[in-house]
Amino acid sequence: MLGSLTFSVDYNFPKKALVVTIQEAHGLPVMDDQTQGSDPYIKMTILPDKRHRVKTRVLRKTLDPVFDETFTFYGIPYSQLQDLVLHFLVLSFDRFSRDDVIGEVMVPLAGVDPSTGKVQLTRDIIKRNIQKCISRGELQVSLSYQPVAQRMTVVVLKARHLPKMDITGLSGNPYVKVNVYYGRKRIAKKKTHVKKCTLNPVFNESFIYDIPTDLLPDISIEFLVIDFDRTTKNEVVGRLILGAHSVTASGAEHWREVCESPRKSVAKWHSLSEY
Repeated sequence: MLGSLTFSVDYNFPKKALVVTIQEAHGLPVMDDQTQGSDPYIKMTILPDKRHRVKTRVLRKTLDPVFDETFTFYGIPYSQLQDLVLHFLVLSFDRFSRDDVIGEVMVPLAGVDPSTGKVQLTRDIIKRNIQKCISRGELQVSLSYQPVAQRMTVVVLKARHLPKMDITGLSGNPYVKVNVYYGRKRIAKKKTHVKKCTLNPVFNESFIYDIPTDLLPDISIEFLVIDFDRTTKNEVVGRLILGAHSVTASGAEHWREVCESPRKSVAKWHSLSEY
């Protein structure tokens, strides 16, 4: 059981405004083994257009948070309510890594009538319905090493067939973060620009790294394809590692080819794996 969420829906006719109060959650699961608690907050989006997004404050160390936060969404005609769905995403804040998704609540407003006043609802929180995609898509990258200059040029070319990371099924806003590791230590990080509303982005962005030849056997390059989201922490779609810590045969082979063919640009497609 993931607990329940209590909220209310009201409509302000003079202001043409939908008013949603996120009241409380009850019986949330433990997300932090050390404190035996959770640091929950709620992110709410009105579907399908996703123009309206809000989030509550984080409440510390509680499985029964009381938020009592009211959000007013203007410019929504009453006649439109039946076409809208409230999407509540229940998360637990994590200072050191990505926030944990506890679950979600979907409420089609077609079944809610606030015309005579505030409607209070309690819904069970259910497991998030991201397609735990069989495929996370593919990324095409090109690498070339200049032994005289001791430089590695990395080009993030494009991605294709990225999964829809959003419950609405809308395309994401992907970008690629490139991390260079020497052993387990990150020695460089860069990122591409965000490409809006596409699952097949073309980046064509190059990055140059100074890497002495004798370090090459201990270098790995991590590519994280990330879905940009301006209201919450960005979500990792998939990852690729080339080099010393490559977990796939194709990743190891690509790296070997680059090291054995100096000055030659070697471009390949790779399947992305789960982060």
